[in-house]
This record gives sequence, C-alpha cells and structure tokens, in this order.
Amino acid sequence: MSTYVLPDKFIFLRRMTYDDLPTVMAIEQMSFSNPWHENTFRGEIQNRPFSYPYVIVHAVQKKVIGYIIYWQIKDEVQINNVAVFPDYRHSGAGEAALRQVIEEAGARGATFISLEVRTSNLPALFLYRKLGFRTLGVRKNYYSNPVEDAYVMGLNLSS
Repeated sequence: MSTYVLPDKFIFLRRMTYDDLPTVMAIEQMSFSNPWHENTFRGEIQNRPFSYPYVIVHAVQKKVIGYIIYWQIKDEVQINNVAVFPDYRHSGAGEAALRQVIEEAGARGATFISLEVRTSNLPALFLYRKLGFRTLGVRKNYYSNPVEDAYVMGLNLSS
C-alpha cells in the first residue's frame, strides 16, 4: 500500500491485525449505533481469500485513526465498513483511504465497487458522490437502531 498525502499529514493503509482490535472496536463504538462485534472483525482478519480489512495509520503520529474493510470477489468489490476516529473526521483521511482502495482494487482487476450507506449520512453521501459513486437503489429498513433505509451506491471502474 502506498502513502497518500493529506493537507497537513500523511496516512497509509496496512492490513488489520488482532492487535489492532481494541482501537478498531473503540472507533466502531464511536461511529455506529449498531456496531459490529469483535468476532466479526476477527472473521474478516481470518478470511484472507477475499476480505481486505485495513487500518488507516497516521504516518507521523504512528497510530491507527480509522479502518476500511472490503471484499473483492473476481471483478466486484463490496465496501463493508469505513470509519475514522471523530478527531480525524473531515481531515481527508477517509477520502484518502477510499481513493487508495479504489486504485488498488482496480489494479487487481475490479470493474465495479458497491456499498450501502444510511440515507441520512450526508457527509458520507457527499464523499461517495465526490468519488464518483452513483445511487443505484434503496434498501428499505436496511439499518436498525434506528431503523432507516440505505442507499445502494456503485462505482463503475471500467468506463
């Protein structure tokens, strides 16, 4: 994974390890009303054939500030989870991580990337649209706590 320049800092992605789980779980708890369980993250770490769990590392401070997990099966990618510590939101770290994932997945032959996002998550929607994702449809009552619809978004890498 390469290092991406942010306005005043650097980040890089590296594969998530079991040692990262306390920090990842803290980020997860702060970011989502229905957080994943630790065992879910453990499963992603173990599922090497197609799961790509990465942590976002602040290269200057040498600490984990976020994570991104996606699956790649042949030419399709599903982004499952992206989160950044609240203090680092709006810093460009999430965008840099997503750009890196898009680039690396494309280099491995991906032609399409999809994800789901809460319809009320305006900052995420803005970012995904900025990166070229388009709304493909709606999954009714997809999220719980609170119950909310999800937009299904996609990015075509082959055009």
